[in-house]
Amino acid sequence: MTHSIYDATVLKTIPPILGGRVRAITTGSAPINADVLAFLKVAFSAHIHEGYGQTEALITTLTDKNDINSAGTVGGPVPTIRFRLKDIPELGYLHTDKPYPRGELQF
Repeated sequence: MTHSIYDATVLKTIPPILGGRVRAITTGSAPINADVLAFLKVAFSAHIHEGYGQTEALITTLTDKNDINSAGTVGGPVPTIRFRLKDIPELGYLHTDKPYPRGELQF
């Protein structure tokens, strides 16, 4: 995201702090608040990819670089990961639940 006036005045000092050549930033956490994400995209003039990972598998999901307008998601599975839901009957979570299957996410 860019803005001709803000980029030339207020925000021109931010990219040099990171070395001036940042093209993409990746986060690995819960989804970032939509307003914060929009600000960061403008402030850094870079794509921000949101992802989710675990110690055992590193990154497991990632937003697509062309998905510039969505917020509140950590993207879809990366091509090398397969997911499944494990039933947790004591909590009432079953992969057969309709309309939304539930369970422990395993990969």
